Amino acid sequence: MIDFSNDLKALIDSPHKQWLDTLAPQLTTFNNNPHGNLKRWQRVIEQLPNIQTENYQLGDTVTVGSPEEASDSDRARITGLLQQLQPWRKGPFDLFGVFIDTEWRSDWKWQRVKPHIDDLTGKQVLDVGCGSGYHLWRMLEAGAKRVWGIDPGELFLMQFQAIRNMMPARYQSKAHFFPVGIEHMPELKSFDTVFSMGVLYHRRSPLAFLQELKSLIKPGGQLVLETIVVEGDETTVMLPGERYAQMRNVWFLPSAKALSVWLERLGFKDIAIVDHNTTSLEEQRRTDWMTGESLADFLDAKNPDLTVEGYKAPIRAVLTARV
Repeated sequence: MIDFSNDLKALIDSPHKQWLDTLAPQLTTFNNNPHGNLKRWQRVIEQLPNIQTENYQLGDTVTVGSPEEASDSDRARITGLLQQLQPWRKGPFDLFGVFIDTEWRSDWKWQRVKPHIDDLTGKQVLDVGCGSGYHLWRMLEAGAKRVWGIDPGELFLMQFQAIRNMMPARYQSKAHFFPVGIEHMPELKSFDTVFSMGVLYHRRSPLAFLQELKSLIKPGGQLVLETIVVEGDETTVMLPGERYAQMRNVWFLPSAKALSVWLERLGFKDIAIVDHNTTSLEEQRRTDWMTGESLADFLDAKNPDLTVEGYKAPIRAVLTARV
């Protein structure tokens, strides 16, 4: 059983306390129906060395502790245990000198996004589909008062908890992760900024998803939306076949301009396309911490401008909007 008690207590003193009514029973259900690997992953975390540190750096590499604070055997133990939590997709992290080289250079995405977001100082921030929680730590670095992540992936929860447990205590209490999907959240209208990065194209009903995002943002608050798009005008939307870049769960791929129209139709304001970028083989790749297939395997070997299915290689856009 995972102890969410401190995370739930944090909700009581937050603008989101009405979330407790639905969240508490959802977490009880989660604990009563554990994923097949959840108990094994929990044992991995419980076996990690307990090294107290006040050293941390929430930069491009989220760093906890220094090599001098851990023995060689500690680092070997951290490496062996955390490699059991593969695949590590979002990062990178450095834990007492153990570098977790994740599939995605998530710091590159943050560098593209950060210049266009509101000042997060003192803000309540939500990351929808937060993965391992890498960007939650970057949001704290940017000054957020509290950061909240949701993602139904149990492995991502375990990765987040492994990192958080090593953080200094004062930072552990500022970052929270709940294994729920946005479709199970009430209409809170309480977050200053809501991020959704790499989720929209996985939703069968993208407009419903955008409306769900809107329902979580307080009046005047900001949405930061990052997703795969296609080239085209305000009417261009692609529905791929069974697979897109080897992914089965890709649905609607609008152009950035069409996505802007969707947001406008849903009542968002101040909509801006702030970044348009082709994903590179340096940004998403296979590593020792993610040994499965990655972007190079999803592109045409003779023409990397195309996916193996013949579609144009992934382009990602960042849009911002206000409620």
